[in-house]
Amino acid sequence: MPAVGIATSGNNKEYVGNLTPYVLATCIVAAMGGLIFGYDIGISGGVTSMDSFLKKFFPAVYRKKEEDKTTNQYCQYDSQTLTMFTSSLYLAALIASIIAATVTRKFGRKLSMLFGGLLFMAGAIINGAAKAVWMLILGRMLLGFGIGFSNQSVPLYLSEMAPYRFRGALNIGFQLSITIGILVANVLNYFFAKIDGGWGWRLSLGGAMVPALIITIGSLVLPDTPNSMIERGQHDEAKAKLQRIRGVDDVSEEFSDLVAASEASKQIEDPWRNLLKRKYRPHLSMAILIPFFQQLTGINVIMFYAPVLFNTIGFGSDASLMSAVITGSVNVLATMVSIYGVDKWGRRFLFLEGGAQMLICQAVVTACIGAKFGVDGTPGELPKWYAIVVVIFICTYVAGFAWSWGPLGWLVPSEIFPLEIRSAAQSVNVSVNMIFTFLVAQIFLTMLCHLKFGLFLFFAFFVFVMSIFIYYFLPETKGIPIEEMGRVWRTHWYWKRFVSEEEDHPNGGYEMGKAGQTVKNV
Repeated sequence: MPAVGIATSGNNKEYVGNLTPYVLATCIVAAMGGLIFGYDIGISGGVTSMDSFLKKFFPAVYRKKEEDKTTNQYCQYDSQTLTMFTSSLYLAALIASIIAATVTRKFGRKLSMLFGGLLFMAGAIINGAAKAVWMLILGRMLLGFGIGFSNQSVPLYLSEMAPYRFRGALNIGFQLSITIGILVANVLNYFFAKIDGGWGWRLSLGGAMVPALIITIGSLVLPDTPNSMIERGQHDEAKAKLQRIRGVDDVSEEFSDLVAASEASKQIEDPWRNLLKRKYRPHLSMAILIPFFQQLTGINVIMFYAPVLFNTIGFGSDASLMSAVITGSVNVLATMVSIYGVDKWGRRFLFLEGGAQMLICQAVVTACIGAKFGVDGTPGELPKWYAIVVVIFICTYVAGFAWSWGPLGWLVPSEIFPLEIRSAAQSVNVSVNMIFTFLVAQIFLTMLCHLKFGLFLFFAFFVFVMSIFIYYFLPETKGIPIEEMGRVWRTHWYWKRFVSEEEDHPNGGYEMGKAGQTVKNV
């Protein structure tokens, strides 16, 4: 068997530079872009479990849930209109990510973040003031446009600003802020649901204005990345910026490589068509398959619908919201484990360990729910100890995702794309993510109704498949500068057939010399 997935090379390039307080503060502010995504993921499930919200906008669901106690527990929330409230956001994010690719490439990462914040704020205002379902859907679509722009630009921004030795940890700040957003949303849902008069859902939905303000203001004060400035011809400013964020005066080697990559990218007339070339087959495959598998781990079933799911398996309304807070807390803590370990243990180790952990937990949860609910979905009174066991294994599953497929699903694609295809490939990455987030969100409750406890086996199957995929096809990218990433494909047992030494240089003219100089091929 070939050496699976391991990249080795004798030409390891190391750029000078430190993790300066300036770049650390910059990356923390930029990573806050994840708050809007996380807040929305956490808020929607809690709101849809609030009786006052259901009575106002989805009375048929409320009647099925409260008035017909003989209803199969698996099917009590099965409503395409209700799921459209959640999933419409991701359809809009898909459309926005395609537009955002052009904005990010031509006008910089900052402007894309600004658009994301403003659109998200508009959606939050409309949702908080909603009087009818169409207002909810409109607000959700504006939120989706905002997420499409921010998810396109923030991971790229972080990967380009961070020193390559710390790129993994700083990029995972984006996922950390997503998990913090989810936790904050769950906590707010728990308390807002207790407000007399049943209008707490307006505060939950309208509260999205706060993370929107953070990313909007942040985009105005953040510096642009040297990569983006070079793309737009601002070479002197880019070199000065690179010196500041690396904390050293001599950045000539890294700057020369960035300029060479930019010159190469300018010769690409159509980055979308270029993305289809044979030499970019591994990049395109990862841009499609990693977000595809990330969504089919089943994590969004937990995060979107945690209160609904816990309510369905026998928890009371307060208990279901509190259980969502618990899983949200685990999500945050486990993401911090990834920040510590991603540049220490590597991407592949975390991917594989997390996959094994999720697979085991899904099997146990399937057995627990299947044994108690059977196929008719009428468990009677759920013992307290039984509920605790289910929550423990769901939390263990969430932890496995939070230090593996959660952050790495955004980190790895953002760091492997060459500059000439970076915006287009990141747009594909975000688009695929949003397509399958939309599909999972839209059909989950129907799948729960029909597959019953077998739904968890459905997701477990994909966890098994994606772990095999990672083992055989993903090379290790830890500690490799972005502009040197081509060598991981040239030394991989499978991908080297698509990426040769000559093909790796997009314009056929630039190559990194062994002494660190950028030289012209002849």
